Amino acid sequence: DLRPPVISLSLSPGSGLFMAVLVRITIAGKSFIGGTMEMALAANLTAGSQLGQDPAGSPRLSPTSCHVALVSVKTNLPSSMLPKVMSKFLDSTLQKVLPGLLCPAVDAVLNLVNAKFTTMTAEMPLGTAGTLQYALLAPPVTSDAFIELGLKTVLHREGKEVGLLTAQPALAPLPPKRDAATQLILSADFLSAALSVLQASVNPEISNTTVLGLPLLVTTTLGALIPEISAVLPPSQPLVIEMREAKAPVVTITPEQSFVQLFSTAEFWVSPSDSAPESLFVLDVHSDLEVQFAVAEEGLRLCLALQSLSRVALASSSLGTFDELPLEGALADVIRVVYVPSMNRVLRGGVPLPDLLGIAYGRASV
Repeated sequence: DLRPPVISLSLSPGSGLFMAVLVRITIAGKSFIGGTMEMALAANLTAGSQLGQDPAGSPRLSPTSCHVALVSVKTNLPSSMLPKVMSKFLDSTLQKVLPGLLCPAVDAVLNLVNAKFTTMTAEMPLGTAGTLQYALLAPPVTSDAFIELGLKTVLHREGKEVGLLTAQPALAPLPPKRDAATQLILSADFLSAALSVLQASVNPEISNTTVLGLPLLVTTTLGALIPEISAVLPPSQPLVIEMREAKAPVVTITPEQSFVQLFSTAEFWVSPSDSAPESLFVLDVHSDLEVQFAVAEEGLRLCLALQSLSRVALASSSLGTFDELPLEGALADVIRVVYVPSMNRVLRGGVPLPDLLGIAYGRASV
């Protein structure tokens, strides 16, 4: 009969984990003098393990030591039936047998934990166009208070790896550690790259069917905004605006607010019902958005809100040059009503967070 062990864990700075286990076992069997004999023993097991990383980039615990010390042995036999020489023989036998019985259990527990660690490096979907994978950047660092894991992130968009805007910096000094709290720090560069992968799923073609409540997207409306091209526009033809990512977004995080700069192109097409669409002109558009973060369904969810357009410039045109400034207000309305909500629908799925020993991110504060 093995009673539930009493386990104490502590961190070994620069090493890994130290484990102390008080084990109580009762062994019952037929006595050599007849009847049932019971032997109750208590033993202290101490074991050390090294925390490192495996070739796949997962944390890994490896046993380094295991010692078993016999604390006490009691039997239901009268002391007169168990001479001293027999007691010494029993003690020495148990001292030899117990390590072989108990130490393999430590290895088994470490193997179970290591199996849970491997989920951290699993490739996870990021939107419909990409994937995200976490792995250790370097072996874990163990202090007397916490374990620090430096993670690298591997992002793929349509099968191709997406690099971060800059080299991943070394981990900044951690905020003061709270009891029983796990802290996860994500860099703004990583969020920029993740947002770029998610943005690839958002390339809407904006037309009258998608801008309810705004002025009609027709050539007549466009000509009223830009008189110098009204003469060369076909009258009352439907327009389509195609939004595309020009380069990776830039996420800026401050203690007060966080922002995202989106760099896009807006291509205006005339789409007659009786002929093929024809490109009119392309605008470079830089959008400034506020971003709010929340944790939902074990992922980091981003929600964007347009603040302003910091740049609207003519990139190319089949109609000649013109002043694009009158388009800024109408384009901002279209981006606010259609493009940003389209992005928020994609961002609702969130950026997956590392699956590390079943951390429940749903209870996290951002």
